[in-house]
Amino acid sequence: MPRNGPRSVYGGPGVINAMTVDLELAKGGDERAFATLVEPFRRELQLHCYRLLGSVQDAEDLVQETLLAAWRGLNGFEERASLRSWLYRIATHRSLNAIRERGRRPATENTMRPSRTRRAVEPSWLEPYADGALPDPAPGPEARYEQREAIQLSFIVALQQLPAKQRAALVLRDVLGFPTDEAASILETTPQSVKAALQRARATLDSYTIEREQAPLPDSPTERNLLATFSDAVEAGDTARLLTLLSSDPRVTMPPSPGELLGHEAIGVYLDHGAEVRGAPLQVRPTRANGQPAFGCYLRSQPWGMMVLTLSGSKVDEITFFIDPALPGRFGLPEHI
Repeated sequence: MPRNGPRSVYGGPGVINAMTVDLELAKGGDERAFATLVEPFRRELQLHCYRLLGSVQDAEDLVQETLLAAWRGLNGFEERASLRSWLYRIATHRSLNAIRERGRRPATENTMRPSRTRRAVEPSWLEPYADGALPDPAPGPEARYEQREAIQLSFIVALQQLPAKQRAALVLRDVLGFPTDEAASILETTPQSVKAALQRARATLDSYTIEREQAPLPDSPTERNLLATFSDAVEAGDTARLLTLLSSDPRVTMPPSPGELLGHEAIGVYLDHGAEVRGAPLQVRPTRANGQPAFGCYLRSQPWGMMVLTLSGSKVDEITFFIDPALPGRFGLPEHI
């Protein structure tokens, strides 16, 4: 069949399936056919690697490594599993290797002393994930988490507390909805091992769950009003007004800095001190990250970083600061304002 000729997307007797044609051409060295095969999976593989690692940049690198490994090993793909499952196997094992390598990083010193307003927690190499980069496919029927819940910052942070194999098992089964046998095949282990890892992972994850009121729907009048008031207060440097927008038990985190601030008093001191050090209020531009409202932040018109808000009811329950001047540009926001 000519490469650009009509192709059927349905398999069956006497019918050549389009994927089969591309697979045979790719095995013969056709890079365009390989790109056609794997492109539909690129975004979901990147999100998968991000969930396991918490880093967008690491996830991007791992997807490139995964596709390169798939290209080089394509002749070894025997079609015992689906192409999607085979790609997830490669991406998962690359991610597990990266997690092991990350464990060799020098530890970040945690100088925060626990108190009623400060809590020492492990450092997290977390980065925000742009909503515009989220894939469309819905999770499988065996998934336990809704797609929106499974991308939120609090969920990604909780995942990072799990041992690597437990983390992978939970993402494959409870987030993506792979059947146990298929998840075991991806992890190259037994279904019994997956079930045991899953039981331990669920128990740990439950201990990190924070009960919150239902957040307003994205772009609803309640959310728009809250975010408009919040951004006005930030740009005015009005800490007192910001504190009125926080929930009764708010927190502030600043990955990868270890520790978090708890309560209005500690957060107010932090915001006032930050404004004093910067010497000018932040300017903000709205965006969305991890299914949550977010702002690109600028200092004297130059990029400074981002903040992501976790809402509870009509209040802000958590503010996560990411101090990285490169972030606003990665979210399609202006390089300067």
